Amino acid sequence: MRLVSVKHVESGATLGRDIYNDSGQILLFKGVALTDRLKARLVDMGIYYIYIEDEITEDVVIESVIREDTRHKAVQTIKEEFKAISVETKLNKTINLDHLSKSFTSIIDTLLKDIKENQDALAMLQEAYVHDNYIFTHSLNVTVYTLGLAMKLGYSSKKLNEIGVGALLHDVGKVSVPIEVLNKPGRLNDDEYEIIKTHAMAGYDMLRGVPNIPLLAAHCALQHHERIDGSGYPRGLKGEHIHQYAKIIGIADVFDAVTSHRVYRKPMLPHEGLELLYSGAGQIFDKKLVETFRETISIYPIGLTVKLSDARMAIVVKQNKQMSTRPVVRVFNENGQRIKHYYDIDLMEFLDVTIVETEATLATVK
Repeated sequence: MRLVSVKHVESGATLGRDIYNDSGQILLFKGVALTDRLKARLVDMGIYYIYIEDEITEDVVIESVIREDTRHKAVQTIKEEFKAISVETKLNKTINLDHLSKSFTSIIDTLLKDIKENQDALAMLQEAYVHDNYIFTHSLNVTVYTLGLAMKLGYSSKKLNEIGVGALLHDVGKVSVPIEVLNKPGRLNDDEYEIIKTHAMAGYDMLRGVPNIPLLAAHCALQHHERIDGSGYPRGLKGEHIHQYAKIIGIADVFDAVTSHRVYRKPMLPHEGLELLYSGAGQIFDKKLVETFRETISIYPIGLTVKLSDARMAIVVKQNKQMSTRPVVRVFNENGQRIKHYYDIDLMEFLDVTIVETEATLATVK
């Protein structure tokens, strides 16, 4: 299968993977022929990249980072718990989350199992989902990236559970933000942004006294928007005054935010999101954590069309988990001409060849 831009894929192309909503229901089945009308519908639903069937990559299998049932159960749990917290907050009742620890610990255990079983670097772009509410899916994605990075850092089981709960609940304070601000279909003005910023302290206040929820989870909610140069919020903390859990979640939070669809902008590809993180590495983000994050995620997702430094065109067909910047690619174009016999090259073995860009339209084949 091949990863292409919805806006540029040719009509008549065959959808390679099912498209789901957050409830796990299939909205569009694989095998359907894409028409202009269907392409427009996909864009309206916030899906900018899809997999299509392709003769060059017909033997390539795309594995999900986490299983479909894991994703569905996790999103539903996050949704139910956040809504329960919202109701109790509005009624000014003491939040009772005694059961939350077991629910979220179960989710984290399952996520860790799925991540460990996946042989490739983490790539959430390949998951085509239509989101009923961004905050729930975002919370799950941030947790997956956070756990992947924490595992790469060699965290113990106890620390993985702590940071996992912190990641799942990092945005819980947003249940106190007016819905018209939270779901505004466009960029926030200054006053609205100030309202959004209150979610960090609100989340901390909600979580800090809850039995069975690690206090560090409350600090993750409080500090995930802090930046090492003091430019973050709510307290403008610097450097070592920010807990490492919050630094990690902050990186995962930004990466998922910029690589996810929002009403006012299309998503970045993973390598573009990583470039954004690197632009702030050592200044607003911990440089070593950004570098480790690069080793954790799939920078060039399987199926993506790329241009090599020697001008050959190729498609990513396999990840090298130990160095995601140098995947295995399948060459299909040389000297501006499509070749009859495709061949694979492992960029770990050909160090003089690099990926210099991803094809602008992704779907164009010369």
